Amino acid sequence: MIKAKLKPLDEILGYIEPYEKILILGCGGCVSVCLAGGQKEVRLLQSELASKLDQKKEVKQISGYTVERQCNQQYMKELDEIAQNVDCMLSMACGAGIQLLAERHHKHPVFPAVNTVAIGVDLDVGIYEERCRACGECVLAYTAGICPVTRCAKGLFNGPCGGTSGDRCEVSPDVMCAWHEIYVRLKAQNRLEDILKFQPPMEWKNQVKRTIVQAGYAHRYFKK
Repeated sequence: MIKAKLKPLDEILGYIEPYEKILILGCGGCVSVCLAGGQKEVRLLQSELASKLDQKKEVKQISGYTVERQCNQQYMKELDEIAQNVDCMLSMACGAGIQLLAERHHKHPVFPAVNTVAIGVDLDVGIYEERCRACGECVLAYTAGICPVTRCAKGLFNGPCGGTSGDRCEVSPDVMCAWHEIYVRLKAQNRLEDILKFQPPMEWKNQVKRTIVQAGYAHRYFKK
């Protein structure tokens, strides 16, 4: 799931400085689950900004609202009327949600209140670890479910490199070598032959904008 973190308050204050009526918009999706941009975080940011502005003796109208998903058009209609009464919007969604909001309300300045950080897993409440970079060339079938792009310091598709020390990465003795972990897991599954299946250099498709269409829905958008 996508993970995000709140931007520094001073940066956010800089965004909204020229405006009087500000809407903080939360999202009930990924950012809500990772405690970065759900309804609770909208209220908290609203309170923190109000406190900062009060200290500076500045008066602004800051309201908050949360939609089910900012990355989905069907949930954005409810904002159309609300947006008419604000000068700018602060989005607490991921980068995709922010862009959709800015596209739909292109006459309003839309600012990000969070930084989109990674696709990761929940280790515990409030702590997450990146596990996927959405590279578009998933090799987890050959690497025993361990992603070499995110978990190898060099992002090697065919490893290990020559800098390993036992089961440790040369970057730090506290970092496990991803390819050692891949080897151990493949061996335990009696699948060591998979480590010899050479993977060609990745074509970094995520360097340009991509459109993802699930196979079952392709007929809707592409002519045969």
